[in-house]
Amino acid sequence: MARVGLTAERLTLAGAELADEVGFDQVTVSALARRFDVKVASLYSHVRNSQDLKTRIALLALAELADRAADALAGRSGKEALAALANVYRDYAREHPGRYAAAQLRLDPATAAASAGVRHAQMTRALLRGYDLTEPDQTHAVRLLGSVFHGYVSLELGGGFSHSAPDTDETWVRVLDALDTLLRNWPPPPTETQG
Repeated sequence: MARVGLTAERLTLAGAELADEVGFDQVTVSALARRFDVKVASLYSHVRNSQDLKTRIALLALAELADRAADALAGRSGKEALAALANVYRDYAREHPGRYAAAQLRLDPATAAASAGVRHAQMTRALLRGYDLTEPDQTHAVRLLGSVFHGYVSLELGGGFSHSAPDTDETWVRVLDALDTLLRNWPPPPTETQG
C-alpha cells in the first residue's frame, strides 16, 4: 500500500529530498517511483513528467528561500541586511544543495512571475534602498549581488576553495565587507566619450 497518500506535494518534497541526496540533475519520475516502491505510471496522476517534477521542486526551493530571507531581513538594514540575505543563500545551499540547484532552474515566464522568485527580487531591492540606489543602478546591483552570492556558494560547494588558506568563512566576511563598501560608494554611470 505504498501508493496510499501520494500527492503532488508529497512527491515534490520527496523529490527535493532526493535532489539533496543525489543531485538535482539525477531527479526523475523513475527515481522517485523507486523511492516509493511504486510503478512509474502511478505517479503520473500527480506529476506530468520529470520536467514538471523538477519545476515543482524549483518552486518549493524558491519559496523556502524566500521565507528564510524574509525572516532574516526583518528589522535589518544596510550591511546587516546584506549579510543576513547573503547568509540565507549560503546556509540554504549548504543544507540543501539539490534544492539550491533547483532554485536556479530556468522557469517559463508565467511560472517565474507567479513564483517566490518575485519575492527574492523585491527583498533584494528593499535591501538596496538602504544604500540609496535608484534605477538602473538598482537593477545592476541586484544582478551583482546574485552573481556574487551564487558564484561564491557554487565554487565553495564544488570544493573550489578547499585547497588553500584562509578559511572560506573569513573570505566570505571579506566579500560581504567589499560588497557593502561598493554599494555605499556606487560608481556613477560611465560617460560617453566624444570622438
